[in-house]
Amino acid sequence: MDHTFLQSTLRELQVIQRSPRFWATFVTIVLIFAVTGPYGTLDRLMPGARLGYWLALHAMAWSCAVVFSVAAEILLRRAIASMFARMMIGSVVAALPIGFGITLVELAFFGTAPSLTASLHHSLDSIPLCVLFCVLTYLTMHRQILMVAEGLDATEAKATLTAAAEIRTLASQPPILLRLKPENRGALVRLTVRDHYTEVVTTRGRELILLRFGDALTEIGNTEGIRLHRSHWIATEHVDRLKRDNGKLFVIARDGVEMPVSRSYVEAVQRRFG
Repeated sequence: MDHTFLQSTLRELQVIQRSPRFWATFVTIVLIFAVTGPYGTLDRLMPGARLGYWLALHAMAWSCAVVFSVAAEILLRRAIASMFARMMIGSVVAALPIGFGITLVELAFFGTAPSLTASLHHSLDSIPLCVLFCVLTYLTMHRQILMVAEGLDATEAKATLTAAAEIRTLASQPPILLRLKPENRGALVRLTVRDHYTEVVTTRGRELILLRFGDALTEIGNTEGIRLHRSHWIATEHVDRLKRDNGKLFVIARDGVEMPVSRSYVEAVQRRFG
């Protein structure tokens, strides 16, 4: 969940960051404040310093408001249907850290000693600006944010369905296939003893695994097949025909491989394929 939240937040922040409208609005607001000089800055600061002051203050305030509004927009989706309401809640909450940020900006430009009372006062004064920020951002960006949110939800849903399908596939596979390399995991064709190993042949390849033949037979799952010999087993659907040679019975697999049938299994094999 934390990973999903972080991923969603970063995507929506990137949408805002890359928006020309957002930056145009930001620059316009900064210039308006720098020219008009509200809150006494017209008299207290020279034009260059005044521009720097409002640029620093708005950069800090807008950054806080963007992060908080996007985070609230994502976290409150299940609780609140309106995107605008979710963003507004985040923007208003952002007023608290913005108030402390303003105190630091004033310390840098005016040397004003920071205090808790002053910071909280700035936080209250910031609420109307945060509301205005939310309205402007929603009007210019809500369609892009909605498209990203819907795209991410679709991606997550697709990923969830894919993962579920993979789990179902693994659960339905014979356990012995899980011992093989992924590229060799196909339908079982036959098992053969090779010294201390069991050779597993599938429709996608073959591989030797360190497993006793008897244990291998317990891991074929629901695959229908028959044992031919103490060293051979074959899946029923891969049997092509039977063959006799000098009184001995052989099973011919569809890929042309001949597998001997021992006396103990002749009757069962003939009854099945005879």
